[in-house]
Amino acid sequence: MHRFLASLLLATLGALLTVHAAEPVSRERLLFNDGWRFQKDDPAGTGNALSYEKLKPWLLPVANTFVATPAATRPEGRAPGEDNAYAQPAPAFDDSAWRSLTLPHDWGVEGLFDQALPGETGKLPWSGIAWYRKAFDLPASDNGRRITLEIDGAMAYSAVWCNGHFVGGWPYGYASYQLDLTPYLKPGARNTIAIRLDNLKDSSRWYPGGGIYRNVWLTKTASIHVAQWGTAITTPEVSADSATVAIQADIANHSTSPARLRIATQIFKADAEGHPAGAALVSSAPETLTLAPGETKPASTRLTVVKPDLWDLQKPERYTAVTLVQQEGRLIDRHESPFGIRTIQFTADNGFLLNGKRVPIQGVCQHHDLGALGTAFNTRAAERQVEILKEMGVNAIRTSHNPPAPELLDLCDRLGILVMDEFVDCWKIRKTSNGYNLLFADWSQADVRSYVRRDRNHPCVILWSIGNEIPEQSKPEGPAMGKELSRIVKLEDATRPTAIGVSDTRGGYNGFQTGVDVFGYNYKPGEYGKFRAANPAQPLFGSETASTISSRGEYLFPVSDDKRGGKIGHFQMSSYDLYAPGWATTPDREFKGQDEYPFVAGEFIWTGFDYLGEPTPYNSDSTNLLNYHTPEEKAKAEAELKELGKLRVPSRSSYFGAIDLAGFKKDRFYLYQSRWHADLPMAHILPHWNWPERVGEITPVHVYTSGDEAELFLNGQSLGRKKKGKFEYRLRWDDVKYTPGELKVVAYKAGKEWATASVKTTGPAAKLLATADRAAIRADGRDLSFVTVTVADAQGLLVPDAKTALIFTLTGPGELVATDNGDATDHTVFASAERKAFNGLALAIVRLKPGATGPVTLRVSAEGLAPVEVKVLPASASTSP
Repeated sequence: MHRFLASLLLATLGALLTVHAAEPVSRERLLFNDGWRFQKDDPAGTGNALSYEKLKPWLLPVANTFVATPAATRPEGRAPGEDNAYAQPAPAFDDSAWRSLTLPHDWGVEGLFDQALPGETGKLPWSGIAWYRKAFDLPASDNGRRITLEIDGAMAYSAVWCNGHFVGGWPYGYASYQLDLTPYLKPGARNTIAIRLDNLKDSSRWYPGGGIYRNVWLTKTASIHVAQWGTAITTPEVSADSATVAIQADIANHSTSPARLRIATQIFKADAEGHPAGAALVSSAPETLTLAPGETKPASTRLTVVKPDLWDLQKPERYTAVTLVQQEGRLIDRHESPFGIRTIQFTADNGFLLNGKRVPIQGVCQHHDLGALGTAFNTRAAERQVEILKEMGVNAIRTSHNPPAPELLDLCDRLGILVMDEFVDCWKIRKTSNGYNLLFADWSQADVRSYVRRDRNHPCVILWSIGNEIPEQSKPEGPAMGKELSRIVKLEDATRPTAIGVSDTRGGYNGFQTGVDVFGYNYKPGEYGKFRAANPAQPLFGSETASTISSRGEYLFPVSDDKRGGKIGHFQMSSYDLYAPGWATTPDREFKGQDEYPFVAGEFIWTGFDYLGEPTPYNSDSTNLLNYHTPEEKAKAEAELKELGKLRVPSRSSYFGAIDLAGFKKDRFYLYQSRWHADLPMAHILPHWNWPERVGEITPVHVYTSGDEAELFLNGQSLGRKKKGKFEYRLRWDDVKYTPGELKVVAYKAGKEWATASVKTTGPAAKLLATADRAAIRADGRDLSFVTVTVADAQGLLVPDAKTALIFTLTGPGELVATDNGDATDHTVFASAERKAFNGLALAIVRLKPGATGPVTLRVSAEGLAPVEVKVLPASASTSP
């Protein structure tokens, strides 16, 4: 009997899939990034006619899908902007004089650094109004299809017109959203989309970027289809033998007629891109669903995967659920949803469990810019960052302090990285004059539900963070607000806990902690024991830790342990990794807190990479990090800072990263690697050993190693063997007198030799070296090769203090996208082909033109040094990464 039913099911499903097989499935999702025109500012005479307050009545209805009780109705009559010249279709408005570009685009990072602009937001011209326009032909065959515009991110207050008609928009610059263009399009004719952005000043505490900085898509479906982000996939029962996969698919009827549908689901193993691979592993019986016009209903099913391949950090296996929608024997929609099978649990006593095993969170906080590329998202640039972070031992990323680009989550799914997916930086109480507080009342429910709905099928996501250092954390209204936001999250996904990052100690005891499932402290390792005593059942983690600051390759003397590591007029921070703002800690102090209280689930350090903006301590008049040692020196430092003035401080990017803005590793990278990659034989010595002015002077030497003891040698003479004590994470030789030559360390583990490292005094700069991270890339105009240029001596050793002026020349069918060197004080525009090395290193970013068949050659030259060349080849589809 069972065999008969199974055969009947397969036959029924086979009929569903083969009926009208010659007809194409209606769904298409097209990348819509090419062929845009760009212009700053409104046309003359616009005034405030297109301000958010004017557009708000037309914008709020766009969010109705994401609010419990839709109340907003689109007003009758003409919407604002429908008589604006820039919103008009071609040929009524001629935009041929506008700049032609390809998205994603960040107009701020293209600009000149400006000393009159604040360092907190990168000294770049990111604020203001701008328009984007795109004309395109829509085939007549699209008549009757539903066509939507999907914008993954536009900074900020975006508003969209189609053929002169206002369609909608979304104000939060980090939100992804969809608009239905169908009523305004003309199949078989030329159509025009116009998008206006209004990036308000004083809206961010870091560099937010400006522009349509993430991907844009045009999606075509039947009028009846799986709704936007309409699948919710959970795995309520998982074992080695089987996994139950629960799939709910929201089916929307945007037609004018009632519909009787048949819905079926198949599960496949997923390929690297998340698409189905091979034959279906399991299929559901078709379910009948009846929809009225304008109605959306869920279709639910449960399927069993036998002997599932679990998603974990070592083998991030994935599956794809395919939802099939049939009407009158015709397949009208086929929707793919990648997902993973795994279990997660946060515990009060044993931290975080993945698939039942404890996994310490070794995480970093990441802002969304990509260094010299600004905020314009690029998948390869983000992938490079993740690869470097994994080398450091990172297994988790916190998306500080906003929802990320969808592709970052795809990368984390594929590469095995956990994600704390964050909502926002403030609620009702502002941090900046034009921050999210202006939108919270009207948009917070829609913003929360939309980002959770978008991201809930990603196995990498383990926490929904509802905020960061929210001012309400110490206010009476805070607990209720946190509970309400957590409730809204759970409406979309009840399988993951909510969390928050709290900077005020009181937030762990005043009831604010009860608003989330998992509590995060920012910079409070001393509170871990107290929090546990007061909240014995609540899981705890370090949501933001360390904030140690340093400049790659910079070392200031004398070395002290009192957090002072800067120097007036120098605007760099010493790389001994002992210096942090008063509210922060060294890595060592946080490690101690985690080891003292092993119930803590782990940490997210501030930050993995340096980022544009927030150049603490050089973003304010604070002198608490400057290298003075007497009251007289402090008075002199304060006077000099006052003379310079706040806006004269040159720094344009942070010092917080374990990796600099160009992607070069700082010393701190190796301190974290020594702890987080404890099974990797490694040792690292700091500082460099080029100090001609310090002969005979005390020059402390620190060693980071995954071993437990080490012996240091200077020119072959032992300076002693040291062993890590309890709560010691580095080995120090603080009385070394500088003598030119070679420093060598031999590290031991359990008494056996484990790793060695050395640094040598180099000769003068004698040559250039250049290495591409990948010598073959796709010729699609998007893939990138990152070329590291090293200023070396005659023996090929990096000259650690070289500031050599370099010239980059590219020949062949490609483009030099940007250059950088990781120097927070360098005001050279990123697009420049001329840049000084910073402490021996510089970076060039290269891409091939679409369709290029030949290589490009990057030539790097410098006065008095032989030039160096590196080739980047077009990769075939079969060999491209």
